[in-house]
Amino acid sequence: MISKTALVFGGTRGIGAAIVEALAADGFDVAFTYTSAAPDALPAAGSGQKITAHKADIRNPEEIAAVIDAVKAGHDGPLTCVVANAGINVPPSPVGQFPDDRFRDLVEVNIVGAFNVLRAAAQNVADGGTIIGLTTSMVRVAIPGVGPYTATKAAVESLLRSMSKELAGRGVRVNGVAPGPVDTDLFRAGKDEAAIQRSAGLSPFGRVGEPAEVAAVVAFLASDKASWVHGQIVQPNGGLV
Repeated sequence: MISKTALVFGGTRGIGAAIVEALAADGFDVAFTYTSAAPDALPAAGSGQKITAHKADIRNPEEIAAVIDAVKAGHDGPLTCVVANAGINVPPSPVGQFPDDRFRDLVEVNIVGAFNVLRAAAQNVADGGTIIGLTTSMVRVAIPGVGPYTATKAAVESLLRSMSKELAGRGVRVNGVAPGPVDTDLFRAGKDEAAIQRSAGLSPFGRVGEPAEVAAVVAFLASDKASWVHGQIVQPNGGLV
């Protein structure tokens, strides 16, 4: 049986780490990227299964290309799935007071970096493969202070929708996953318990999501079970509407 390989950009913590585990559990060989320190340990792999970590700054197209070359050389199966998860957030602030440097950081990573990843994915994913981009449900829910962040994720959704038309002839499915608030270290950073509860209150279930709940949606979209799901932005957000 020919193995299948997934490459997750941004796979060391939170939702990204959960995606790596979910895809590995579904039988993929998985490669994932980190930005600074290599992970202390790799997720457990099954018999004959490979899981590898690669350093890459998604703002640099050459580093993305080097990772893809390494994955193609080091994994037996074709590159059948690329997940564009790497991104950043910054402290919220109204648009009128948003600092220039924070906005430029968001644009350089969340738009330019995502573009670099998606362009490389379009060029390298196997025919019949999948490309999945992570965005946010807040693109459709106006929340004060996060406009610049959600604007960068709206740009990613625009790229994904265009790519879904551009790559359909090769049988490549392209979708986005737009979570609501998810309980990660990044989500909790700078928040007190009251702020966390306000986020939980956005869902009628009264809680925030778990990384594994988002990863399960990504794994579904990467599978043959989602063969008729294409050009969609799927929102695992607990009813945040």
